[in-house]
Amino acid sequence: MKSPTRKRTDISEHIKRITNNMRKYFRRCFAALALLAAFATQAQVQLDYEASFTANAGGGDFAPHYMAANRGGTLTQSRSALVQAALWHTMDTTRRLSYGFGAEVWGGYTSGTDYLRYSATDGMVANRQHPARFWLQQAYAEGKYRGVFLLLGQKQQQSPFLLNDLTSGDLVMSGNARPGAGFAVGFVNFQNIPFTKGWVQITGQIGYYKFADGHWLENHYHYLNSFVTTRYWYNYKNIYFRTNPTKPFVFTIGGQAACQFGGTVVRYDKGVEQSRLEMATNAKAFWRALIAGSGGGNRGDDFVEGNHVGSWDIIGAYRFRNGNRLRAYYQSPWEDGSGIGKLNGFDGLWGLEFTTGKPSVVSGVVVEYLDLTNQSGPIHWAPRDHEGTPLTDQATGADDYYNNYTYNGYQNRGQSIGSPMVKAPIYNQDGYLRYTDNLLRAVHVGIKGDLGSEWHYRAMVSYRKAWGTPFFPRAEGVHETSMLVEARYQPARVPGLEAKAQFALDRGNMMGDNTGALLSIIYHGNFTLGK
Repeated sequence: MKSPTRKRTDISEHIKRITNNMRKYFRRCFAALALLAAFATQAQVQLDYEASFTANAGGGDFAPHYMAANRGGTLTQSRSALVQAALWHTMDTTRRLSYGFGAEVWGGYTSGTDYLRYSATDGMVANRQHPARFWLQQAYAEGKYRGVFLLLGQKQQQSPFLLNDLTSGDLVMSGNARPGAGFAVGFVNFQNIPFTKGWVQITGQIGYYKFADGHWLENHYHYLNSFVTTRYWYNYKNIYFRTNPTKPFVFTIGGQAACQFGGTVVRYDKGVEQSRLEMATNAKAFWRALIAGSGGGNRGDDFVEGNHVGSWDIIGAYRFRNGNRLRAYYQSPWEDGSGIGKLNGFDGLWGLEFTTGKPSVVSGVVVEYLDLTNQSGPIHWAPRDHEGTPLTDQATGADDYYNNYTYNGYQNRGQSIGSPMVKAPIYNQDGYLRYTDNLLRAVHVGIKGDLGSEWHYRAMVSYRKAWGTPFFPRAEGVHETSMLVEARYQPARVPGLEAKAQFALDRGNMMGDNTGALLSIIYHGNFTLGK
């Protein structure tokens, strides 16, 4: 064991390192914002601001599923009292040259949750953890020229095509977890492809990000066995092609791909560190993460560089003469070549969406079915990885969605970057940092509407059942039923003010029985800065 003096020194150095990293990060973010603000004073610029107070309370260790899902990782605990403030300038996409910037902060009280941690003297002991009392949610600067944009910093992303307030969640980029800090370049919305006369359009982006969740992972890990991987990079890209959007029927096809790469993986066995491996973050690693190329002999990534996750996306939409729209969509997930080649059967997110062109008692309905049980990856032998082998057969069914043998699952701060319907590592109170139930089927329904000009509602319900993972299947499945009802009041007498109330619950043995209520008071306004 370490001596008490050594422990105090380690803690002091740990705190000093965190403080220095935060100081550097804040300096860079606010330097960029200050530069843009200085430029903004040379012309009239509209700035938007928002302030909110959110309080939730309930039973259980966590907030109910729908109360926490698809909200950027800002609320996870059963009891919270949080304030939020944001300031931003929206980039004008109609102008040839334009820019935008923004910052958002959160802070307040949240309840804690006990996780297990191994102690050489006491065995498995309770390790109480809670979200940070203060954090920077967004801080970014962006600009565009013609149809191309550049983003620097930390900005929340959501699904490129799903209805965020009604969907169960995108399989690759859902907006469920906090964003990473980095840069991205891509097309602004859809752009006409030359020589197609507007009949075919394209959009897409490529970005590299760094998640600051290393300390979260280290604090929640049990340190008994398995591994913990920190300081890794994240690459995200998508591309979509769309037919003429002015026509009644619009067809869109494309895909998304993401990769976790680099970082440090530390493996433990019986509470003792067995190995520590630094994985490459050189130029070749960045390139191979982009194209899903071979690790080229890199330590820890000698097969394929990093942990890859992606989906093929197909969307068909029909717009009626009265402005209503009906959409059908399908997301087909993949983890390797077998999924890319669609050998995973009916796996994917199947959805129907109806929205009205004007306020209505029912202005939006989403019905989705999620199936992740047909996984196609090889379980223990892949003949194509061994050229010339006489063993040509293989057993399949082990894509092990969102998991990887080197990275702690497709997550940030324990929450799924992809679909929140799959139980994420934050809910593993035994300190295991991987997904435990990705053999899953689920049905989800969401509905929203307007009860006049001031009152609005939203409701969602789902049922899901899971059978563990391909490598650790459950003898009996676990299940969960979740629901949420929400009411929003926007008084006409006070423009920009909104009051929101939610009631949500979970019942089952996958996430446990969680019940909660939430109240938010939000005010949004704007003002003009400059000449």
